[in-house]
Amino acid sequence: MLMGKVVGSVWATQKEAGMENLKLLIVKPLDFEETEAGKMLIAADRIGAGVGERVIVTQGTPAHILSGEKRAPIDAAVVGIVDSSRCNRP
Repeated sequence: MLMGKVVGSVWATQKEAGMENLKLLIVKPLDFEETEAGKMLIAADRIGAGVGERVIVTQGTPAHILSGEKRAPIDAAVVGIVDSSRCNRP
């Protein structure tokens, strides 16, 4: 899983089967100091995250399973909206 910030949305009127009714968000990965930590990605969102919110994203098989559709081509999904985070570094 990774933490990221929602920086935009993707609209697609035509989608593969299993992706209907899914909102697609552009997420910028962040480290725990909230600096960029990788390339932006598109994640399916069923929980209602919005632009500017920090989110938790899962990728690969777990994201695909969350879609509930065997053939849905989903490789990233928002699984949580971050209320707060803290990292204690030595």
